[in-house]
Amino acid sequence: MNLLNIIFLLEFSVIKPAFGFMFWATVVFLIFWLFVGKLAFKPIVRALNQRADDIQTSLDAAKTAREQMSQLKAENEKIMAEARDEKMKIIKEAKEAANLIINESKEKAKEEANRIMVNSKNDIENAKKAALVDIKNQVGVMALDIAEKVMRKDLASSQQDYVKRLVDEIKMN
Repeated sequence: MNLLNIIFLLEFSVIKPAFGFMFWATVVFLIFWLFVGKLAFKPIVRALNQRADDIQTSLDAAKTAREQMSQLKAENEKIMAEARDEKMKIIKEAKEAANLIINESKEKAKEEANRIMVNSKNDIENAKKAALVDIKNQVGVMALDIAEKVMRKDLASSQQDYVKRLVDEIKMN
């Protein structure tokens, strides 16, 4: 190293650089900046823009999914409410049908009981009439038997009188 270089190095200051050094540093920096700008910044900017677009797309998709989930939830709640209403309606109809069947069964049972009672009364009345007719027939038969016996007795004594009278008349003749 020669003395000049040593002096130059001693005089060199980062705070106060020399004009030539500044010139070449600026030229090299501008060339580097253009080179990096052409080769690196555009892909980096493109990648950042692509990433921003992807993030925005994801956010939009998430927002759409949230909205769809809200709609599905609202539809689900609506369907559940309709199902509850339908269930209550079916239960109410079933209770009404059961009450109707029970009432019809009670009416039929009452009608059947009344019919059985009427038939029983008719059967009892018919049996009573048949018994009275039978009793009347037996009383009639007994009365005829008694009358026949009385008539026989009366006829027998009157016939005896008649025979005697005929005999007397024959004797008189």
